[in-house]
Amino acid sequence: MAQKEATVFIVDLGHTMGRKEHGRDKTNLEWAMQFVWDKILTTVVTGRKTCFMSVMGVRTDETELNGLLEEDAEGYENIRVIKGLKQFLLKDIREVQAQIKPSRTNDGDIISAITVAVHMIDKGTRGKTGDLLKFDRRIYVVTDGRGAIDTAGLDDIAERLSKEMQIDLTLLGVDFDDPENGYKEEDKDPHKAENEKVLREFVEKQCGGVFGTVAEAVEQLEVPRVKDTRPVPSYRGTLTLGDSEKYEGTLTIDVERYPCTMVAKPPTASSFVHRTELAGAGASTQSSTTLPLEEADGDGQLAAVRSQRVYQVEDPNAPGAKMNVEQDELERGFEYGRTAVHISEAESNVVKLETQQCLDIIGFVAAEKFERYLAMSRTNYIFPMKGNRAAQLALSSFIHALYEAECYAIARLVPKDDKPPTVVLLVPRIELDLECLIDVELPFEEDMRRYKFPPLDKKLTVTGKVLTEHRDLPTSDLMQAMSDYVDAMDLSTFDRDDEGNPAEYMRFEDTYSPLLHRVNQVIRWRAMNATSDGLPDPPPILTKFSVPPPDLVEKTDRQLSTLRSVADVKKVPPKQKGRGKRRREDRDKPLSGLDVDELLGNPKRIKIDPQNLIPSFKQALLATDDLESIQSAATAMGSEIRKIIRESVGETGYARALEAMRVMRDELAELEEPGIWNGFVRDLKRELLEGKLGGDRREMWWRVRGSRYGLIDRKRSFASEVSEEEARKFFES
Repeated sequence: MAQKEATVFIVDLGHTMGRKEHGRDKTNLEWAMQFVWDKILTTVVTGRKTCFMSVMGVRTDETELNGLLEEDAEGYENIRVIKGLKQFLLKDIREVQAQIKPSRTNDGDIISAITVAVHMIDKGTRGKTGDLLKFDRRIYVVTDGRGAIDTAGLDDIAERLSKEMQIDLTLLGVDFDDPENGYKEEDKDPHKAENEKVLREFVEKQCGGVFGTVAEAVEQLEVPRVKDTRPVPSYRGTLTLGDSEKYEGTLTIDVERYPCTMVAKPPTASSFVHRTELAGAGASTQSSTTLPLEEADGDGQLAAVRSQRVYQVEDPNAPGAKMNVEQDELERGFEYGRTAVHISEAESNVVKLETQQCLDIIGFVAAEKFERYLAMSRTNYIFPMKGNRAAQLALSSFIHALYEAECYAIARLVPKDDKPPTVVLLVPRIELDLECLIDVELPFEEDMRRYKFPPLDKKLTVTGKVLTEHRDLPTSDLMQAMSDYVDAMDLSTFDRDDEGNPAEYMRFEDTYSPLLHRVNQVIRWRAMNATSDGLPDPPPILTKFSVPPPDLVEKTDRQLSTLRSVADVKKVPPKQKGRGKRRREDRDKPLSGLDVDELLGNPKRIKIDPQNLIPSFKQALLATDDLESIQSAATAMGSEIRKIIRESVGETGYARALEAMRVMRDELAELEEPGIWNGFVRDLKRELLEGKLGGDRREMWWRVRGSRYGLIDRKRSFASEVSEEEARKFFES
């Protein structure tokens, strides 16, 4: 279960927060609120109902404490609770956003506002018995330090903050001095300097909190925050070497298995509908299978949807009608060709493997003989059972034995009873303060895919002769040029550390998923800018590693030029764009500029060869731009397709006919002659269904339907006269 949180944001809304200082194009309040909004939105996106937040204003025009203090509110003037402690939704963000603006006064005390926040957290995190519940309690304060500060009773407030309530206090100042980063505000107001000193001593020394600057906090907003997930064991049992049921001399260790790496995925979109009145005289535009579950936005205009699945079968008592059936009345079946093969529950239990939870070692393999490409899954840690000293000692001995022998263990893993077994590789890992096994899934024989490829360093002729020099093989000069270029593009020492020594440019901890963090950034931005057009640019930290460093590219220009010269790289002419290739002069021309067909005296009309059907059809279309010749080639192609179907023994020729139809359809669509194809396929459908192509050929028509080789509509070709609706109805027998 996720930890409960209670967070209060105290925002200084004094008149001075409306100034634009030090060349910034934003007011002090707008600049500081970037941090506050980021914190709030990051929490809201999680959707956790156990994260409570509140926003308070200090140095406000009004005083509004919502009854938090039982005693008189004297001394707490100009403090306003904008939103009480609760789970924030988009509606709450919009309400707070409308009320965050500079006031017309500078009266108000930051320390008094912190006291009100402590009362709010105290009241909101106690149980029915009055005891403090287990919460992570935090207070964030943003201020420019120009208001009045009452220093009386600071020790008592700090005592309650840090010891009694255990609240983490973070204070961020606008243009406060930052010795660590070398910033010091020039010509600082003496009153602000004194307040800054008092606040620093109160936060750091008395409360043990964090005292920082808004500049530092805003700078860190672009750095994505990596989520630390709570580890959950996927296996709790024994690691066994030997059969404990037959032999006494077996090794049994109590272990736990935790995930080592996990895939972080961006948030998925949800489906909503416009809320309508389900009851009343007005007509509803809502589908009967789309029902609102709860309000999805603050204005009540959208509602979450729920899908309802209905199972239907043909009604035997009413031909052409359907009847609904319940899910528990259905039986499982598997498709075998076009036939559904029914397998009952009793029959499926016969082939179901009954397994018991275990992690049994079945063998060992030398570390040098294990191929890294065999790993099939994410990795997991295997630790000894917590609090079990004997298991810790036994597993440590086993890990050291594997490490010293330079071998890995192979084990059979069943995480839970009746789960399918997997084979995992156990790799020892020994660090200064960590000893464990790392497991990864290995493939079974059925998982292996073995492909044969020709060698890359030689050519074999038909007679068995080995060629080491060939136009498809790299020369020694090309290999050397490529090697020099790869060495010059090395990133392992391109960067520099703080001391100026060579360091890795693209460190693992500095790289982030652009997809994950960009989606989160856009969601947070859109929540705050519902009416804005466009989207903000991605942070530079997400795009930094998407291209090579410019300095490195400039540095390796010489090696790249040499490689380009040795490899004899030539620019490929751009592919001809357009609706079709009706004119021969518009088609791709050879690099030499010579018309090979003209030189060889090839005829403009090529006969369709049944033994070389598809290539000859393409050559016939390429040899002419005359409509009559195209029609003649298509007619001959159609005749050959009919001949293949008519002479097919059973279904043996159907695949060849379908491939010829695919090529014919694509070529005619590209030539902007859909009418020729549509006429052919209409005639073919009629002949197939009427049995005019050698008997019952309805199976061929089913294959044509399954391949979607129907009419070419206007969506596919602008020259077509067939609508999308007509093309869809064409498949109805």
